[in-house]
Amino acid sequence: MSQSDRQGATDRQLPESPRIGVYVCHCGGNISDVVDVKRVVQAMSVLPGVAVADREMFMCSDAGQQRIAEDIRQKKIDRVVVAACSPSLHELTFRRTLSRAGLNPYLYEHVNIREQVSWCSKSDKKGATDKAIRLVGASVAKARLLQSLEPIRVDARQAVAVIGGGVSGLRAAMDLARCNLKVTLIERSPFLGGRMAQLERVYPAGDDARELLGRLVQEVVENPHIMVHTRAEVIATSGYVGNFQLRVHLHPRGVSEDLRPEQVQAAIAVCPENVESDFDHGLVRRKAIYQVYPGCYPATAAIDWQVCTRCRRCVEAVGGEGITLDAKPEEITVDAGAIVMATGFDLYQPRQNEYGYGTLPGVITLPQLIRLLDKNGPTRGVLRWNGQPVRNVCLIHCVGSRQVAGIHEPGPNGRLNEYCSRVCCTATLQAAQEIKERFPEVNVFDFYQDIRTYGRGHEQIYEDACSHGVVFFRYRAEEPPLVSAAEEGATTPLVVRVRDTLTFGEELDVPADLVVLAVGMTPRSIAELTEMFRLPCSADGFLQEVHPKLRPVESAVEGVFLVGACQAPMDINESCTAASAATAKAAALLGKGRIELDPFVARVDLDRCRGEGKCVEECMHRHAITLVEIPSGGGRAAHAQVNPALCGGCGMCAAVCPHGAIQVDGWRLDQFEAAVQAIIADYPQVETAHA
Repeated sequence: MSQSDRQGATDRQLPESPRIGVYVCHCGGNISDVVDVKRVVQAMSVLPGVAVADREMFMCSDAGQQRIAEDIRQKKIDRVVVAACSPSLHELTFRRTLSRAGLNPYLYEHVNIREQVSWCSKSDKKGATDKAIRLVGASVAKARLLQSLEPIRVDARQAVAVIGGGVSGLRAAMDLARCNLKVTLIERSPFLGGRMAQLERVYPAGDDARELLGRLVQEVVENPHIMVHTRAEVIATSGYVGNFQLRVHLHPRGVSEDLRPEQVQAAIAVCPENVESDFDHGLVRRKAIYQVYPGCYPATAAIDWQVCTRCRRCVEAVGGEGITLDAKPEEITVDAGAIVMATGFDLYQPRQNEYGYGTLPGVITLPQLIRLLDKNGPTRGVLRWNGQPVRNVCLIHCVGSRQVAGIHEPGPNGRLNEYCSRVCCTATLQAAQEIKERFPEVNVFDFYQDIRTYGRGHEQIYEDACSHGVVFFRYRAEEPPLVSAAEEGATTPLVVRVRDTLTFGEELDVPADLVVLAVGMTPRSIAELTEMFRLPCSADGFLQEVHPKLRPVESAVEGVFLVGACQAPMDINESCTAASAATAKAAALLGKGRIELDPFVARVDLDRCRGEGKCVEECMHRHAITLVEIPSGGGRAAHAQVNPALCGGCGMCAAVCPHGAIQVDGWRLDQFEAAVQAIIADYPQVETAHA
């Protein structure tokens, strides 16, 4: 919708004498136990323009919504104010009620008197009632000046870009393709699969991880609606919901898919360069030309350009064809109506000497243990360390999670990981149970703060571990286990000392051949992407959703969705569920070919605008405001122009314009002033509010 069209819609005036309906919610006692709702209604009923003032136990109920609709139809209410809970919960609910009753949905004002009044003022009921009256009165004053607005309508491309080729990105891509949307899957690494590819089995059923992953990958790469790019990196973005443009850098793979498997293996065999294998968490080394595991996709190898010296031995091994060492990067543009962020997570890296890690041989992480137990792993599934058989394994929970100030050291980012990584407990217990099943002669000791097997079927894994003979010790966060080298002549190289609360604080020394640290999940470093898309992050550093219950996979950037562990610690099931939820949201958003956005965006008064550009300098939303030249007085003059689809309605431009030439629809300055005056106005009814 053009700016002039919106101007015309806004200028269509409603009757000069508004008829306002004010409705105050008891919220089942959440509000009325503190706020004298009856007094609030009485105070509102005498205000100018208020035609109806009423209360309801639950305004959001069908009965409450029906009451508003009937008053609009029968009592000719033309503006509505609802005082209830947070607008993030039910503002949209009541706007839809207005639409069903035939009233413009933007002739509505929501007042939060639950979170902002009753929940924070329980000790002062009289003061809470006073505050509620003033807040609702301010909204009534603003409502008198509300005008009909029309939503912003933009065309939507029937395409989605999925950033990340782990299990959540693959699941999202497949589900989106089934909705007949064109999908571009962008994966930074040379191979698809992400963290799931490093697993042999997945809980709770113990299914073969790579078989499940392989089927999903096969479905994705064979789907004609999906274009897959590996070794691809988003370097720039522009546009807005429905019309994003991504610039993607494609790094060369160096190895042709036409090479036969035996040729690939020959090239790998002659490569003289090697580096620690990320796939095996540093347990072994790999060549500069490599494959991560048999059956990976793409099925051919890739060259690690940071390690490769261009010695050309691999080229000679394949007869000079199929390996290109001088290939140049390419750049493509991807058009999309929506973006799915599936960038995954990183594993916590223990500090030097944390529980002896990096100092004492035999202290490893849980991901390393999982690779050791993998029949295709570095030891082909044999539980040995440094060439010696393992007889005693100690597993320590919560390494890098649930950190406490004063006990744990902050990470490189200066932040403690105070959150629970959730999946570590079940993953640790699954590893413990697997050891007991495959190596019954091995003693397994589990050191934990709390066992959090929260998912469906997870508790059974804990019970199975108990029944298989895993021995549990419970420690307090302020007294974590101490790992040290055993005394000379001991039967094991390591010993773990713990004060066990299960035995009333008895201090125990537990022998260990292998100490396994159950490391938590940490946010992946994607600062470039978060800056490109202006994505907010939580205090923990993960990408943040709009609302954890009502909008759990939506980011604050319209058209950008979050799936998997980029948002919070999640297991595979949860990641796939989030991917399907994001698919439903994206499909609903793009399905009609047009998108309607709220009209609370900046609008320029061309008669007042002098083209000084202060609004452009202050705008937080890239390209939302630009300076353009338009005909003026026989010449041309610069004026600000707003792209409604990019404007976030923050109002920063209105605050800095010296000529008052730009304002935000729905929150004009005269509406602000009216609300402020109402807050400081005299309300005689407040004096009679209950104690």
